[in-house]
This record gives sequence, structure tokens and C-alpha cells, in this order.
Amino acid sequence: MLIRRLPDTLVNQIAAGEVVERPAAALKELVENALDAGATRIAVDLEAGGIDHLSVSDDGCGMAAAQMRLAVERHATSKLPDGDLSAISTLGFRGEALPSIASVATLTLTSRAPGEEGWQLVIDNGRPVSDGPAATPPGTRVAVDGLFAAVPARRKFLKSERSELAACLDVVRRLAMARPEVGFEVKHYGRRLLGVAAAPDASPQSLVQRLSALLGPDFADNAVPIDFDRDGVSLGGLAGIPTYNRGIADHQFLFVNRRPVRDRLLVGAVRGAYQDLLARDRHPVAALFLDVPHDAVDVNVHPAKTEVRFRDGALVRGLIVSGLRRALDAAGHRASTSVSAAALAAFAVPQAFGATWAGPGEALQALAEPPRLFSQFPDAFAPPAYAGSDTGLAASPVEPAPVPASHPLGAARGQVANTYIVAETADALILVDQHAAHERLTLERMNKALRQGAVAAQSLLIPQVVELDEIAAGRVADRAAELAELGLEVEAFGRSAVLVRATPALLGAVDAEGLVRDLADDLAAWGTAITLKERLDAVAATMACHGSVRAGRVLSIAEMNALLREMEITPHSGQCNHGRPTWVRLARTDIEKLFGRR
Repeated sequence: MLIRRLPDTLVNQIAAGEVVERPAAALKELVENALDAGATRIAVDLEAGGIDHLSVSDDGCGMAAAQMRLAVERHATSKLPDGDLSAISTLGFRGEALPSIASVATLTLTSRAPGEEGWQLVIDNGRPVSDGPAATPPGTRVAVDGLFAAVPARRKFLKSERSELAACLDVVRRLAMARPEVGFEVKHYGRRLLGVAAAPDASPQSLVQRLSALLGPDFADNAVPIDFDRDGVSLGGLAGIPTYNRGIADHQFLFVNRRPVRDRLLVGAVRGAYQDLLARDRHPVAALFLDVPHDAVDVNVHPAKTEVRFRDGALVRGLIVSGLRRALDAAGHRASTSVSAAALAAFAVPQAFGATWAGPGEALQALAEPPRLFSQFPDAFAPPAYAGSDTGLAASPVEPAPVPASHPLGAARGQVANTYIVAETADALILVDQHAAHERLTLERMNKALRQGAVAAQSLLIPQVVELDEIAAGRVADRAAELAELGLEVEAFGRSAVLVRATPALLGAVDAEGLVRDLADDLAAWGTAITLKERLDAVAATMACHGSVRAGRVLSIAEMNALLREMEITPHSGQCNHGRPTWVRLARTDIEKLFGRR
């Protein structure tokens, strides 16, 4: 079989398969070219999700006619003035985007450089159609029509119009996040879908405003600022607090030198930073901007430029984990405001008092029937007990204690259903899930003890035998030495049981049998290759859950206030070990609205 050179048209189509997978890929290349050209305003027009038509117009430096002809040739670029591939400072660099797109669509390139006349170049699926002067404002406009129309095998792999449109919007949104000093607009069949004005600069404040405009104000309200650097590498942006999370990871926006990337190293580092703060099926929301020296990162490892390779990957991972943990630790007891908004929305005026009231008979009947919550927990709303009573409740004075201004979570007033603490601040009502809150406090104490050495053990007066199946008992016994470092002393007791001699002192009185059974299940899920130290967060979380105040337990006012005060000084106390919120704030003004006072 003879070796032959492929024709240029086929070579360009093959290159298009790497660079132009779908309309969003072509759009990404064109918008990046506009940014590299110094544009301050970029307008995108789409039809059929970009399949039938997409165009990108900018006010950048523009091109002269001779430069335009070079731009549509393979491996021709202005992005490498010194030819050094080890220090790329631009977004595009391969020199294949325009010729690749032109080989599988009708490409219309119109541009005018300062002091030059406007020019237009049209290429139809690799064949030049026209090349001549054109009236156009300064800048460049690139239009792509009929993508893959002449390549049916490629076109049939495109998704629906809605899916392609969503991908195009995601591309522009990510690029707009990184460039707050540039204005962006996206229209679909003339209808504006996205629009952000250019900020005067690329300051951190402008970045926050741009992120709020693109991701919604809820994100900025429920995120902490990131500002961390180490050895010439810096990390900035916003990271959502753990209770502000998503079921999928599509709300993680990662940038390297303002280039949007989807890099496994970075995604893994973000996941590691939130490891003991979120459940396994929940994902954080974050927009992180990593700045590294250009010669310390290789952006030429993927045709679509979505992955990068760092010279020192360990440094980058450590920087991200440390920067995120430091910022999240500083967030203290914060919880997502969206949770409070959802809780407030759940309140409703009873039917008998609403506008649809049919008559006095129905109202009297509704008043005669107690609400379900009251009937399920009749003691939850009972009058407070006084000193000397045998109910187990704390003494409650006639006049409520004043709310200290220095306490963000206020003063405890009582319990609802022996599960939720009700507290009052100067301008809000606070509801606290006592089990979830104490679970997080216990976990943080265990982590602190582990950092200082080993967790203290509390010996049982009578060792407890826990019956398990033979395999589970063997798993627990094999990890006895590691469990001892966590304050849990166990040993084999026959073939299908383990003997518990001590439990972690931090947990106090604990259900040893339930704890050992849960740990046995965890060990079965992880396998034998993973040590407990590698899954320390999960082990500690399981133990903390068993040692926490349970729902349904009556607490005294003093115990409630002690829990609130510890929450205020403990990192991450705004969410439990599974990422759920531990407290909800209902503002006084919102409560007044419920009763028509505002």
C-alpha cells in the first residue's frame, strides 16, 4: 500500500474533528480570538443553537486584507510572536481554528484595522468564494453558516437545538467570568439571552459583580472570597459555603491564567478541600482563578485547550486545598441564605383565614382542629416549666432574658418538638437543628484532637460484645490498631463478634454496638486497600454522628445557649457532616410580612 499526502481539504476536515466538535467549540475559538485581539465588546448571534448560524463581532484591533488571507491558512497565527511554545500568554495559539471551521462550513470573515479599508473574505467548505472590500466598522466579524452541512456524517452527531444552545451559552458565560473588563452579549434568533456590561477594570470587586451577574446574586451572598498565594502561584475568586451546593459538578468554574479549563487535577483539589464538609453526592459551587507563571504550565496538551499540565502539580493542588480550607474556616457558622428563604416560603396562611374562606362554619371547624404539628408533638408547645419541676426543662423566668448584641445566634428561648432550638437575636428568629449542629461540633473536636496526637479513649466498665457476621467481624478486627488511634479499642471475640473495650472520650455515652456496625459497613464499602487514615474524615464523621445530641432529647436553656455559643466559634458549624444546614435565620422584617405588618 502506497503512502500519499492527503489533500489540504481533507487535512483541514480532520483537524476540524479535533477543534470543532460542535457549534460551541467553534464559538469558543472565535470568542477567544476576539479577546486576544483586545476587544472590549463582543456580540454573539446564534440561530438553531449555532448549527445553522453563529457569528462573533468585536471591536478589537482588526486585520488588513493580507492578514485575513493568512488567517485562514493552517498553522498561521499572531499568537506566538517569538515562537516559544513553553510560555504561551494568549488564549488561542494553534493557528487551526479558522481554516478548520472554513473546511466544514461557510465562513465569512469581515474586518477592518485602524487606517485600513474594510475587507471581506468568504470560504465555502474549503473553497474561496469571494475576496474583496466591504463596508464595516473597526474590528472583526466572523460568521459561520451551515456547520457540517456538507459533512452529514458529522452533522448527525450533533445534539438537539436546545442542547447546542446551552453549550454555547456555557462557553460564553465561562469566558465572560474571566474578563469583567469586556462586555458580552448573546442573542438567539434576535432574542437576548445573556448580556453583561464591561467593568472599568479587572479588580476583585469587578470580578464579584461579574460573577453575581452571571451566576445570580445568591452565589455571591453564599460564597467566601479566596485570596491565597504561595511560591509565585496565586488563587482568587469565590467559593460557595458548603450548604450552598449542587447535585452535579457543573457549577464549578475553574480558570488558569484566565483560561477556562476542565482539569482533573483542579477538580480533584476542589473536591478534596470540601471532603469532610459535603455528602458524597453533593458538589460545591465555586469560581476559582489560578494565576501561574506562563512557563510553569503547558496549555498545549489538548486540541480544544480545555486541559493543562502543571510543572509542579503537587504545589498547585496543595495551594487550592489550603486556600479553600482557610477561607471556609473563616466563614465560621455561616449557612446558606437560600435555605432560610426556602424555609420562609414554606410558611402559609391557614385556609380558614385566607381569601377563599367560604363561611364562618368552616372557620370554626378549622379552629377546633389542632394543627398536625401540635397533635404530633403535644408537649412541644406546652407552657415552660419552672424551677423545681420534675419535667426536666430548665427554669424559665416570666420576662425573657435580653439578647446579647455580641451573639450572632442570639439567646435560646425554647425547643420545638424537642428537636429544634428556637433562639432570638435583635432582628431575627433562629432555628437550630440540635443533632446536626452537635454532630458538626463533635467532628471538629475529634479533628482537633487527631491533629494534636490521638483521640483519648474512655474505657467501658464492662466491655461490650458486638455480634456481627464473620466477614464483618474480621474487617473490624483487622483494623483494630487504626481504630485505637481514634479512641475506639476493639478486639476479636470469636469468629463472628468483636469486643469493645473503650470508646472515644469525646463522644461521651455512645451506642457502641451501633457505632461498630456502621464502621463495619464503611469498611466493606471502602475495601482493604484504603487505610482509615486515608478516610479519616468519614470515620470521624461516623463516630461524631453516634456521639451527638439526638433529636427528641429535652435540653435545658443553659444547654441550648452553650450549644449556640460553641457554634459561633467553631469552623463549619453552619452545616452538618453531610453538608446540610444546621440553622436557619428568619429575619424580623420577613416575619412581619407574613402577618401583613409590612
